[in-house]
Amino acid sequence: MSVLVVTGTGTEVGKTVATAALAAAALAADRSVAVLKPAQTGVAEGEPGDVAEVRRLAGADVTAVELARYPDPLAPETAARRAGLPWVRPEAVAETARTLAKEHDLVLVEGAGGLLVRFDDRGATLADAARLLGAPVLVVAAAGLGTLNATALTAEALRSRGLECAGVVVGSWPEEPDLAARCNLTDLPVAAGAPLVGLLPQGAAALAPADFRKLAGTWLAPDLGGTWAGAAPSAGADWG
Repeated sequence: MSVLVVTGTGTEVGKTVATAALAAAALAADRSVAVLKPAQTGVAEGEPGDVAEVRRLAGADVTAVELARYPDPLAPETAARRAGLPWVRPEAVAETARTLAKEHDLVLVEGAGGLLVRFDDRGATLADAARLLGAPVLVVAAAGLGTLNATALTAEALRSRGLECAGVVVGSWPEEPDLAARCNLTDLPVAAGAPLVGLLPQGAAALAPADFRKLAGTWLAPDLGGTWAGAAPSAGADWG
């Protein structure tokens, strides 16, 4: 798996932290890593974006590439149109990822928002880039109420396009999970038709980078380069 596409069931579900954990686990295994962000929105020129956050958490050895940046916190197609800037095309995403894959053991392509957020005026999405790459797609989901429907819809969109779901990662597991979150650990794989392959603790990004790198592998299943065995932590567990 030299290229892995990372999408979410929506915004603010933990895609960037999950991408950083994947990168940190790969680096710990002496694998070279590149992170590609096709479209960064809501960040002004010169400000750190998602790829900078991945490097902060996972380490400066990560090669970080950003294809386009738009100042408005909107879908890439809308943000590009408002800014009068070129759209990101899936062909450019695929070409860049292939080039990076020639020089890195793992390339992580982090989307913006959910799987079907529009990138350009033709309605192209992250799914189109994944299809061009023939790459599996990892779904980052929320922990609580409402996540099953969003996860099922994302998985259905992947299947309808002939794309492989590499599994589901919960992007922010609460310290004190409620009934819905606890039940979702069982129900998310059913909704996705794919295994639960990671559980990231709430507040992981606030850890010191050294602690984040040390613990990242414990949050991810072996298929993603970690050691997580699928057990949910108890409420108030010490993450670091």
